[in-house]
Amino acid sequence: MSTAAAVTRAIRTIPDFPYPGIQFKDITPMLADAALVAEVVDALAAPYADAGVTKVLGIEARGFILAPLLAQALGAGFVPARKQGKLPHTTVQAAYALEYGTDVIEMHADAISEADIVLIHDDIIATGGTATAAAELVGSVGAAVAGYSFLLELAFLNGRDELDDALAYHTLVRVEE
Repeated sequence: MSTAAAVTRAIRTIPDFPYPGIQFKDITPMLADAALVAEVVDALAAPYADAGVTKVLGIEARGFILAPLLAQALGAGFVPARKQGKLPHTTVQAAYALEYGTDVIEMHADAISEADIVLIHDDIIATGGTATAAAELVGSVGAAVAGYSFLLELAFLNGRDELDDALAYHTLVRVEE
């Protein structure tokens, strides 16, 4: 079985969470399988192995789970992008829209330098707002974005259309509906 097929089989859908009409994709069953997590990290890292990535920016909250492992696999540092007010030092921030509201993410202003090449990772791309905001954070400090990495793409929400199509893009599993 392919890694993508194993991930698809391991993920469960929770209807009406966190709001009515949302079909939440729960990755915790996948995370309980150490061998599958190792396969997932290898599959997510492979497209960027020769991209010169120096930092992996992981988006709160579930992006924090795989992003440090992805960074380690790429020999890069990990940078957390957190919800507003969660980081203790000087931050830069970007606002974004979700499929069910709006939010703001921040990162430490000194976490990434102009010399860095940054891979943006999150567990899921839905509407593309969070990933776009993450790219804004990286750009605000003058660093380059190597591309985007996602475990799952909710293709029916067209989030990929919101991203810079000049940048590399990789998702392990596409969910069509």
